[in-house]
Amino acid sequence: VILLCFRRHLLTLLTSCLFWNTFGLSAAMDSKPNILLFLADDLGIGDIGCYGNNTIRTPNIDRLAREGVKLTQHIAAAPLCTPSRAAFLTGRYPIRSGMASSNRYRALQWNAGSGGLPANETTFARLLQQQGYTTGLIGKWHQGVNCESFNDHCHHPLNHGFDYFYGMPFTLLNNCQENKSPELDVALQAKLWLYSQIISLAVLTLTAGKLTGLISIRWKIIACFTLAGSLFFISWYSSYGFVPYWNCILMRNHDVTEQPMRLERTASLMLKEAVSFIKRNRHGPFLLFFSFLHVHTPLFTTAKFLGKSHHGLYGDNVEEMDWMVGEILDSLDKEGLKNHTFTYFASDHGGHLEAQDGSAQLGGWNGIYKGGKGMGGWEGGIHVPGVFRWPGVLPAGTVIDEPTSLMDIYPTVVHLAGGILPQDRVIDGQNLVPLLRGRAQKSEHEFLFHYCGAYLHAVRWHQKDSGAIWKAHYVTPVFHPSGAGACYGKGICPCFGEGVTHHDPPLLFDLSRDPSEAKPLTADTEPLFDTVIREIGRAIEEHRRTLTPVPEQLSLYNVVWKPWLQPCCGTFPFCWCDKEGDSTQSL
Repeated sequence: VILLCFRRHLLTLLTSCLFWNTFGLSAAMDSKPNILLFLADDLGIGDIGCYGNNTIRTPNIDRLAREGVKLTQHIAAAPLCTPSRAAFLTGRYPIRSGMASSNRYRALQWNAGSGGLPANETTFARLLQQQGYTTGLIGKWHQGVNCESFNDHCHHPLNHGFDYFYGMPFTLLNNCQENKSPELDVALQAKLWLYSQIISLAVLTLTAGKLTGLISIRWKIIACFTLAGSLFFISWYSSYGFVPYWNCILMRNHDVTEQPMRLERTASLMLKEAVSFIKRNRHGPFLLFFSFLHVHTPLFTTAKFLGKSHHGLYGDNVEEMDWMVGEILDSLDKEGLKNHTFTYFASDHGGHLEAQDGSAQLGGWNGIYKGGKGMGGWEGGIHVPGVFRWPGVLPAGTVIDEPTSLMDIYPTVVHLAGGILPQDRVIDGQNLVPLLRGRAQKSEHEFLFHYCGAYLHAVRWHQKDSGAIWKAHYVTPVFHPSGAGACYGKGICPCFGEGVTHHDPPLLFDLSRDPSEAKPLTADTEPLFDTVIREIGRAIEEHRRTLTPVPEQLSLYNVVWKPWLQPCCGTFPFCWCDKEGDSTQSL
């Protein structure tokens, strides 16, 4: 009798626990979670501990991986900031929105350019806004500001579904820090300086010749030469000579708050804004997109972290970024929001191999993967970390080896918010919730297309029945010097022209056997070579049929500096201010 009673009570207890666990999970899934998205800038997949680095300390990102799901085949839609982030925000390949370039300018160059994310593109922020979310973006934007006037804000975050914006409308550059070598259009600036000097020398020669009587020329002609030379110099120096004032600025919503920005306090301002946003919106639901300025050059790092890593300034910057992740996660804990927040961490593309200062490496490490930032096809430019956490819903300590994309975040967060995807356009991302929760074992992606600007460089085919991940390279960059693994003589590898090699037949790899893309397969070494190339070719044809012509946002006209579009906290050209004052303390 005692044994029978014990068994009956045990059965009741187990049934009760199962009910409440199921009910709790169901309630968590039925309610709308807060959504916290971290996106690093130029971070290599080999730079953080949970992806194999044992010398740079990233305990907070590693904690996310331990408490959640780690993706090992997470792929950016482009190897450069502007197009990759456009794809992330819209769930679509950049070529669909016009954010893929056919010229050498593959990212926005100025705050005062007219290109940017078109107003008719629907970001996940807008869809979540429609579902009752308070949406905020803190950090880097790099998707444009204005179209026709300095205050139309057609490309601004607030015109793309964000209720609140604090950060850089552009991106960090060496130009933003004193005593750093200029980074923006260095080769063009060198030519413009040379032409200006030639004109000046010609004017001085003509003037000396006139005064000494060696040259018979009218003063009016010399005056015209002088005027033309002066106008030429002013035309380019008015932009390139004042990059910190034009590009290195902070904005709060539509207002410029620092021009130029003071890098020594930028990290603390960003962190303060993130913590404040979470506290203001703790009753939710909210979307916070924290878009790091780390770890892009010039790698400005606060004194607390300088010299603390084993990898110089770059390692210091990574460790500071990880600390900021931890502070924001702690703010979730303090508000009791940890279990009700869907958190994601990734990088916009691979590490910048060519970023160097003498012998010092200022760019990231892409682990075993070939290539890096700017390279459309090689894995090092597009293979990025991807970590998710949602306690009680996503199984902790899970590793997923299926191909996924940064574009997948779009349908995933829209699904979690209870929204509906736009039906009037192609969405290239896939909802990851079934995969993340273990309800699906295979990725929904069969083919992923790897663009360099507007040029298709490579395609991967996830052959689900065999488990193979085939990748065909139709175009690859020419490394400089030969065999170096990067384009050190150019700063970044080109997408077209003499700087690339076209392959016919394409280079073929099976990433499931050769993730480093070290040994290309041939028809002699791979029996399925012809079949695979044929299937990928068919997929390219189908993909291209889904593309429609759109205005190119990164055309030469759209990327040049236009003074009438310049965000300014004063009366142009007197644009300087410090509205932040001493409102924050250093880290």
